[in-house]
Formats: sequence, structure tokens, C-alpha cells
Amino acid sequence: MVKPFQFARVPKICFKNGIIAELPGIARLYGNKIILVIGKNSFVQSRHAEKLFHDFEKAGVGYRVISIPGEPSPDIIDATVKRFNNEEINLVVGIGGGSVLDAGKAISAMIHKSESVIEFLEGIGKKDHPGTRLPYIAVPTTSGTGSEATKNAVISQIGENGFKRSLRHDNLVPDIALVDPELTLNCPPDITAASGMDCFTQLIEAYLSDKSNQYTDALAIEGFKSIKSSLKRSYTNGDDIEAREGMSFAALTSGICLANAGLGVVHGFASSIGGMYNIPHGLVCGTLMASSNEINVRELRKKSSNPAALKKYSVLGELFLDEKGKTDDYYIDGFIGYLHKLTHKFQLPGLKKYGIEEKDIELICAITEVKNNPVKLALEDLTEIVISRLL
Repeated sequence: MVKPFQFARVPKICFKNGIIAELPGIARLYGNKIILVIGKNSFVQSRHAEKLFHDFEKAGVGYRVISIPGEPSPDIIDATVKRFNNEEINLVVGIGGGSVLDAGKAISAMIHKSESVIEFLEGIGKKDHPGTRLPYIAVPTTSGTGSEATKNAVISQIGENGFKRSLRHDNLVPDIALVDPELTLNCPPDITAASGMDCFTQLIEAYLSDKSNQYTDALAIEGFKSIKSSLKRSYTNGDDIEAREGMSFAALTSGICLANAGLGVVHGFASSIGGMYNIPHGLVCGTLMASSNEINVRELRKKSSNPAALKKYSVLGELFLDEKGKTDDYYIDGFIGYLHKLTHKFQLPGLKKYGIEEKDIELICAITEVKNNPVKLALEDLTEIVISRLL
């Protein structure tokens, strides 16, 4: 039986080592004035940047650089839009991690609009975005969020009344996802681990989601295969280009999967915690991943309400443990153990390091939304997850 489903649009995907060299020619097809959105330092300091800037000039492409030092805030987006609102811009290009790609997506969507981006954020603003935007090309330099394949841009305002919400519209999917695994070779081990665990979480949550379907399941399995062969290798040896290719593929695939199946409890926490504290998104996901799945399994077994989800956990165990002829329970428990071992191997820090204290947990859990999770979790379950990773 085939479940009813819908499948969202995807960008034109160009996946190849060294394809960044083709960006100036591709950009010239849109015009000769672009906004180039990049991160704080990593890309500018790479060997690719100088050549790219030279090739832009050679191709007659004028570029204005915007640097995004962290996760994009409404103020950053609004200030950038105000700066360029009266200029004729043909294209926006984002080159960086998930935050940079989201910022570029939001800038392309807000150019020539008078309102603040806040007005269009889900759960915050009161307006629906019309879907009009400048052409946008997304070029990831980490293997994490899969933002190059999604229709949403996550905007954060950090603080006591902070938020982490999406600007979302079907038309905000990038025109082109230019995926060059060579660009991830500069990614340091800690970011490789955190972004890789974010990618892994997205695949797991989309695979287990109550909105998953045969297409997303098939894609997720291919993503898991790449995670299995490439995540540890890319962390241990950042120059392993084959491992970097695998992780770039997994991240892209995770973006496609989450866009069509949604996410679960880990990303619910990433939203609530990320709005209150200055903590990288990938670290929230990575440090909570094993504990969240452990609680999911416990509640699934207790409630016996979703045997298909438990079977999927078993499938994951068999894939990652590389053992044949074992019971479903053996594979399920083995997979949870595998996740805990990854958390230890990557030395993912506890939440206390980022200022989270026990007195904050009640509020965090109260505002955490748990959508598409394979099992309903009570407030005490959410509390247990956070406490387990407070350290």
C-alpha cells in the first residue's frame, strides 16, 4: 500500500567537486550585480575565495559582500535589505553554513519589501509572505542543515523573550543548490561533528516522522548509508574528500527529507533552546540526539501505539551495527547505543556550558513544540531529555 503524500519542489542540484569554479558563469546568466552572503571568516580565508572574486571580476559580475557572523537575526536581515532596497540587484548568492544560506534566502525574499522580516515569521508575524524574491543560489560549506534544498529560512532573536522561527514559502526554495564537497575541507572537527549530527538527526526524524512516505524513506536510507561510511571519517580526517562527498550528499538529502516529512523532538528543542541561548544549532541537535531517541523508544515500547516506528528503529540498528540475524530489540537497543557512542566520540558538550541551568528547564520544555514525532511525549519526558544532557 502506498501512503498518500505530497512532494515539495527541489532546486536544480549541481553536485561536483570543484563546481564552485562555475559559479561566476552561472551568476552572469542572471545579470551583473549580485549580493554575496558569506560567513564571518572561513570562506574568505579559504583558497577558493580569492579565485572566485577574481573570476567574478573577469566575468563582469559586480558583487557586494555581506558577512553573517552567526545565526541571522531580524536586525541583520532588515539592515541588509534597507541597504540594497534602492539598488538594482539581479541575484543573491549564499556561500557558507546553514545560517549563511538561511540569511541569503531571507535577503532574497525581503529585497524591495518595506516591512520587517519579523512580520512574516511563522508564529511571530501576522503576514503571509507573497513568495516574490530575487533569484537565489545556495552554496553550502558545511554538511549539516540541508538549507540548500529547503523552502524556509530560520531567523533567530536570542534572549529571554527570544525566538527561532522560519520565514517560509514554497517559492523560497533556491533556484540552484551548488554543492561542492571540496568547500567542506576547511571545516574544523568540532563543526564537522556538530553539523554532521544535525544532518544525522534530520534524517532520523524525517524517517520516523508521522508524515514520512515511501519517497522520503528511500532517500533517508541512502542518506544513512552515507552517514555510516562518512561521518566518523570526515571528523577523524578532514582531508578525506571521499568522506566529505558522502557528508555533502547526506546533508543535501536530509534537507529534501525534512522538507517533505518534517522533524521531531530534537528540532523542537533546537527551536526553543536556540531562541533563548546563544548556542549553535548543530550542538543542540547533536547533544540531545541520543537521549531523545532513547526516550522515544522507551515510550514507543510502553504505549505499543506505533509498531512501524519501532521497526524503523530496528532497520537503523541493523544498518549501523552491521550484524545479521539478531532480534528487533537487539537492533533497536544497539542503535541507541551507537548514538550515545557518537556523542562521546565527538565530545559534544552539555547544555550547561551555554548557560542553561536547572531552573530554566521548565520554561524550555513548556515552549518546546513536538511535531511529527513518532510518539507523543509528556512534559516529564521532555524534562528528562534536557536533564540528561545538562551535565
